[in-house]
Amino acid sequence: MKLFIYGILPYIALTVFLAGTILRYVYFERNWTTKSSEFLSKSDIRYSNNIFHAGLIMAFGGHVIGLCIPESWTLSIGMTNEVYHFVSLAGGLPAAILIIIGYILLMKRRFTNPYLRANTSRMDIVLYILLGITLLTGCSSTLYNTVNHFDYRQFISPWFRSLWTLSPDIELMEHIPMIFKIHMVSWQLLAIVFPFTRLVHCLSFPFTYLHRSPIVYRKNK
Repeated sequence: MKLFIYGILPYIALTVFLAGTILRYVYFERNWTTKSSEFLSKSDIRYSNNIFHAGLIMAFGGHVIGLCIPESWTLSIGMTNEVYHFVSLAGGLPAAILIIIGYILLMKRRFTNPYLRANTSRMDIVLYILLGITLLTGCSSTLYNTVNHFDYRQFISPWFRSLWTLSPDIELMEHIPMIFKIHMVSWQLLAIVFPFTRLVHCLSFPFTYLHRSPIVYRKNK
C-alpha cells in the first residue's frame, strides 16, 4: 500500500490530470467553464469568493517554496530553520484562516440557496468533499506545526522532488504524521478528478478581455 500511495498513485494522478485536461480542452472546449452561479444568486459571492481565492493563492505560494526549494538553499543564505519555521507559520496561518472562512461561506451559499442547490451536480458534490478534505487536512497540518514543529522539508519535500526524477523515495513518507498522510492522498485524488470538474477554470485567463472593446448593453424598447 505504501508503494502504491507514494510511488505509483502520484504518476497516475499526474497522467489523468494532464491527459484529461488536454482532452477536455481540445474536444469539449464549450464545457470548459466554472459554471458561474452569480446570475442565480449574488448574495455573499463577492467577499466569500475573494476571501477563499486569496487564501488559496497564499497557500499555493507557500507550497511552491516549501516543496521545491531545498532546505540547503535557505540555509546557504543565512535563513535558519527557526526563522524559516516562523516565516512559514506567519504566512501559513493567515492563509489557513482565509481558506476555511471562505470555504464555509461558499458552501453555505451553495447548499442553502435552493437555486444553487438544484444547479449542483453529483460531480460538484464529489469535488466539494475532496476539496474540503484536502483543505481541512492542509490547514490542520499548518496548525499541527505550530505545536509539534514537524520539519516537512526533511521528509515530504525530498519525496516530492524525487517524484520528478522518477525515483520516488517512499521511505521518507513512512513516519510522517497521519494528518500529512491523509493530505497527500486527498490532493492526489483531487488531481485525478480535476479534469472532470469546474476546477479547470483555474487554468484559464481571459487574455482577450484585456484589449477588446467594452461591451455595451442596451435595453430593447
